[in-house]
Amino acid sequence: MSRTGSTDNGDELLIRLGTLTAQARAQAEVQRSRVELAIALQRGMLPRGLPAGDGVRLAVRYAPAYQGLNVGGDWYDAFTMPDGRIGLSIGDVQGHNIEAAAFMGQVRVGLRALASVDSEPGELLARTNELLLSLSSDLFATCTFLRLDPATRLMESARAGHLPCVWATADGRSGVTEDEGGPPLGIQPGAVYPVTRYRLDTGGVFVMLTDGVVEGPSMPLDDGLDQVVRLAGVAAVARMDTDALAAAVIKVAERVGHEDDAAVLVIGHDGPHTQP
Repeated sequence: MSRTGSTDNGDELLIRLGTLTAQARAQAEVQRSRVELAIALQRGMLPRGLPAGDGVRLAVRYAPAYQGLNVGGDWYDAFTMPDGRIGLSIGDVQGHNIEAAAFMGQVRVGLRALASVDSEPGELLARTNELLLSLSSDLFATCTFLRLDPATRLMESARAGHLPCVWATADGRSGVTEDEGGPPLGIQPGAVYPVTRYRLDTGGVFVMLTDGVVEGPSMPLDDGLDQVVRLAGVAAVARMDTDALAAAVIKVAERVGHEDDAAVLVIGHDGPHTQP
């Protein structure tokens, strides 16, 4: 065998390996840039502050999950409506890429904009659903929208394919909401979203969350929800503040081995302020 032939083959192999390595690095850099852009979109779309009402206490936690070079599209939002009530939403966009993060922004902004026209939760989700369908996107989103009146503590909630909320009262009762929901947003034209009404008791808590908190490789959904129910029950009886409860709930995501974003929004009421 010719030594020259062996050398030439070896040099060619090295050149090919070098080319493939350079291509792989370039592709990884492009994907890394896309992930960084998606993360920036996520952070930019989340609210920078939370509204306050007489006796109402809100707290949030958000834990992005980056699996490899993917990023999810979960969100939460809280804002004051023109009539003084508080709008609260939480949701999850199908997909784990920059398109999902951008679509998340469209859903969140759409909900806010439409809430200034019609804040009734069921109608709001129906209008948002039609808006997303008009965009002709292949993506869809699950969502819960809740309207809270701080003066009466009346909460009106509608769900679009999203998991239920968790509630607890100061007298030791707790559980998972059993309201009727509609389909995810962006799938079915003419979808209807029933509204369920609750009363936020003094000392009570209401927990909105995404499935990354309670479902993963290490724990099924029902077990994860049970853990949050127990945490909420203890928090309500102990009169724990909402921020401490939100911090405790987001730790459940670590135990379930979440591969998705995890978002928590806690609503509590500690009674009206009184003048000294």
